[in-house]
Amino acid sequence: MEQMNFHKQKLYALIAAGIGVISMFLPWWKISYGGGFGFSIPSASVSGMHELGIIAFLGFAGALVLCFLGDKTKPFEGQFKMIAAACFGGAALIALIQFLRQTSFTSFGLYLALLSGIAGAVIVYVLKPEQLEGKKPPSQP
Repeated sequence: MEQMNFHKQKLYALIAAGIGVISMFLPWWKISYGGGFGFSIPSASVSGMHELGIIAFLGFAGALVLCFLGDKTKPFEGQFKMIAAACFGGAALIALIQFLRQTSFTSFGLYLALLSGIAGAVIVYVLKPEQLEGKKPPSQP
């Protein structure tokens, strides 16, 4: 981490956004058409790059780009923090909507997108940079 000159918050957000982008190309739904009795079972998979999934992809891509903007050695601050959290939150919301639309055929790509969106929003907006550094904040007198 020291050689890449990334703050830990931005590095973890970058990892979450990268996992989110990769999850967009993994199967979100898997549909089997039957079979049995020793016959082969035809099936089909659909990735996340369809319909609303493209908006989730744009959210993860936006969060990925925000990790490289500004000073990389400092945590997210101000508008960058709000925009990055909104990108992750929006991507997680789209993944949740897609999950609720069709819960019976979901596959691991959708779960991974949902988890990386939630994790990215928590890393950016909920966790304080001091918590990631392992330093205790100054105590109030």
